[in-house]
Parts: sequence; structure tokens; C-alpha cells
Amino acid sequence: MQELVAGLEKLMFDLERDVEHQRGALLLPFPGMDSTALARLVCPFRHISGEKTVVCKHWLRGLCKRGDECEFLHEYDMTKMPECYFYSKFGECSNRECPFLHIDPASRVKDCPWYDRGFCKQGEYLALAGFCPEGLKCKFMQYVSGGVGE
Repeated sequence: MQELVAGLEKLMFDLERDVEHQRGALLLPFPGMDSTALARLVCPFRHISGEKTVVCKHWLRGLCKRGDECEFLHEYDMTKMPECYFYSKFGECSNRECPFLHIDPASRVKDCPWYDRGFCKQGEYLALAGFCPEGLKCKFMQYVSGGVGE
């Protein structure tokens, strides 16, 4: 029986072209960020990785029973603190010395639906607030200061 399969030699994903041309190979924007986080630089949505990214709220109070099995971080790192429940729920927090993050709802980054499905190819659309099928030729494109290369 003869197999009918299209030649895949000429098929190339956008990601492969980006890697081939070294796109996105820039200086890291802040200390402590390694090459595994480059996807976060080139996509306007939030990517949750498998690493421990948030401090365990139970560990902060000395109540975490999971130890090494805990999926949260067991070290005091202000940049990785969990979000303040009161600030996220009510828009204010009365604790002047609150150790938790107060994130403005307007600046909150949405989860990336493509990343959640396993693959995000939005690398070249960093400057866009949304997605346009026209890509970089979009007539509605707006450049945001502070992006990659600035």
C-alpha cells in the first residue's frame, strides 16, 4: 500500500525561523531572569511554568505540612509573594505592613490561551495589546514603550 504523505521537509514553524535568525536574543530585562522565561517576554499574556513561582502562604505562617512536596516556594522572596486577598477582592488593604502583593486590576495580565493549550506562537507580536491576523503589518498596531529592544 502506498502512503500519501506531504513532504514535511519544507514545513517550518514561526518559532523555528525565530530561532534560526536569533530573534529575541537580547539582554535580560532584569536580574534573576534566565532564558527559560523568554516566552514571557514575547507574549502579552501570562505563562505559568512548572517552577515554584509563588511563596507558600501556609509556609509563611509556619503551617505548611507538605514540605518538599509543596508546589509553592518555601523561601521568603518579596518578588514572588502571593497576591493579597483583600486588595484583589476589595481594591484596598488596611494592613500597612502587608507582606502580600497588591496588584492593580487594570495592570493585571491575562492568561495566554495558546500557552494553556501547549504552544504559543505570539513571539513577534510583543508590541500588540491583542492579536491581529495581519501581524506586524496591522494598520491598528500601537507600539508600547519598554518592549524588547528598548
